[in-house]
Amino acid sequence: MKIIFAGTPAFAAHALKALLDKQFEIVAVLTQPDRPSGRGMQLKPSPVKQLALEQGLAVLQPKTLKDTDIQNQLINFKADLMIVAAYGLILPKVVLQIPRLGCWNIHASLLPRWRGAAPIQRAILAGDQQTGITIMQMDAGLDTGDMLFKKESLITTSDTSETLHDKLAVLGANAILEALTLHQENKILAIPQDGALASYASKLSKEESQIDWSKSAQEVALNVRGYNPFPGATSVLNGTPLKIWQASVCDGPAGLSGEVLQGEKNALIVACGVGALSLEIIQKPNAKALPATQFLQGFTVKAGDRFVTR
Repeated sequence: MKIIFAGTPAFAAHALKALLDKQFEIVAVLTQPDRPSGRGMQLKPSPVKQLALEQGLAVLQPKTLKDTDIQNQLINFKADLMIVAAYGLILPKVVLQIPRLGCWNIHASLLPRWRGAAPIQRAILAGDQQTGITIMQMDAGLDTGDMLFKKESLITTSDTSETLHDKLAVLGANAILEALTLHQENKILAIPQDGALASYASKLSKEESQIDWSKSAQEVALNVRGYNPFPGATSVLNGTPLKIWQASVCDGPAGLSGEVLQGEKNALIVACGVGALSLEIIQKPNAKALPATQFLQGFTVKAGDRFVTR
């Protein structure tokens, strides 16, 4: 089976490596153009491109798949299947039809829940206890195609978007291998999605990461986990913008939303709309993220101070 692989970040690189390890024939790799990165803003290849070049694979980095030139290049590979994982470009209908078996997507949710760009983060923000991987036959809609294979994963109370991403990257690599095996055995079953059960995982924005302390402590804790590592849950205390990287629900006396209930004795406890939150890892601008114990040694906080949004 000849496969074109389309993907960009580390999540996709896991799947590409799994396919290569199992000796699948990758005839070409599509990935996003190199992006400026780091302090020097030098162009940096994607994790998928780095892996593909190490393996001597043909790499294509078009800015769009709408041009006939790139479409003709894809046609010439005579691929049986295109496997897509976090690629980042829309596949026009004509491209979806180029491989003999069409295009399969490795999607990081249990469809039809969390179609869209940020399924991992939205699952945590919503307080979901379970997520997983769906291998999907791509169509012209946004993650609306038939489901071919699913693997489930629990979301633990300590999972952040980063840790859940890493778990699902491994799960996605395993899932695509299992789906391909089922296809080879003529055991794959395409199941249409129930659109009535669909939800949309919109892309994250920096604006939404500002903590609303009028929410319950449980909701704010989910925000801290869901926005870690990007864009980071933020709030302002005594004029200083802070990022909160880890927090947990705790007992505390009643207080105004965002009010510091305790800012000493190695604990920073903040009142929420319902309940209280213990801030455990905190970061000031241009400084390292620190445990509350160390943070309080260099940042004066007292009971009655109040966190606010920008």
